[in-house]
Amino acid sequence: MSQIQNDLLLRALRGETVERPPVWMMRQAGRYLPDYLKLKAKYDFFTRVQTPELATAITLQPIDQVGVDAAIIFCDILVIPQAMGLEVLMEELKGPSLPKIIATQKDINALTTEGAEESLKYVYDALALTKKELNGRVPLIGFAGAPWTILCYMVEGKGSKTWDKAKQFAYTQPALAHQLLQKITTITIQYLKLQAKAGADTVQVFDSWAGSLSPADFKVFAQPYLIQIADALKGIVPVILFPKGSWYALKELSESSAAGLGIDWCVSPQIARELTGNKITLQGNFDPAKLLAPIPAIKKAVKEMIDAFGVQNYIANLGHGITPNVPVDHAKAFVDAVKEYQAPSL
Repeated sequence: MSQIQNDLLLRALRGETVERPPVWMMRQAGRYLPDYLKLKAKYDFFTRVQTPELATAITLQPIDQVGVDAAIIFCDILVIPQAMGLEVLMEELKGPSLPKIIATQKDINALTTEGAEESLKYVYDALALTKKELNGRVPLIGFAGAPWTILCYMVEGKGSKTWDKAKQFAYTQPALAHQLLQKITTITIQYLKLQAKAGADTVQVFDSWAGSLSPADFKVFAQPYLIQIADALKGIVPVILFPKGSWYALKELSESSAAGLGIDWCVSPQIARELTGNKITLQGNFDPAKLLAPIPAIKKAVKEMIDAFGVQNYIANLGHGITPNVPVDHAKAFVDAVKEYQAPSL
């Protein structure tokens, strides 16, 4: 294994002193990059995900073109439902859909939690190849969807703004919901352990739809499974939990085995620090829509963001994935502003 030359991200996750915050962007490998669009025109989505050479090429693009401090493997959270035996379709402009939804005990019984080693081998191959190609330049991030978010897709069958069907399922059949959540958790733990073995230096768990739950329901249907994953990976690989929209859970999650917590732009750095007692590394929380502002405005806002979080125990990132309409030079300006950051002199 080559030594990682730029290990800022890993140092920040360990709570070590850094000279500036590390920076990367969710969805940095993908749809805003012209070189990605070229590959997209040639190969369908799951071909890109399941071909290690393509996944590696896409993962490396932002390292070379935008200069981020970490690579995140090009993949998708819905590979888990696929590995569990469900069909997932990815249609252009329509987003993901699952033709067969989970509604009954029989549906849950039919899902497999075995074989994450075989069925997801292409992900580990892509991680191993990317690790080799990176040659120690920056750390490599692996990831998975959180159990609640995966349940949302499995029950709803497609994307939703409100996730009514998923919530209805959880509230009217809680025993089934917990069985499903546990099955997802079990395979996700295996999956993330195998990602670490294949070369992921850290992993992030995306709970993209956690914010659809009330604080009380988050505690029942999301939090226990996030904590279970973080606990299972403790000592194996540092875990970043990203429960989007669930700032109310920051205090309890900061007491878990997680190394970092991602936050969106709906909570201020001050409140996030207060809730977590500055005990854990925070990641975020620039609104991706702000990347469409003029470059000087982006740089000013980044500086203000870092001033508010402080340099230590902090990873500069967006509060959600970068959107396809962001110009590459604006993404680069975001990254450069973090790299150029000077703390205010006392």
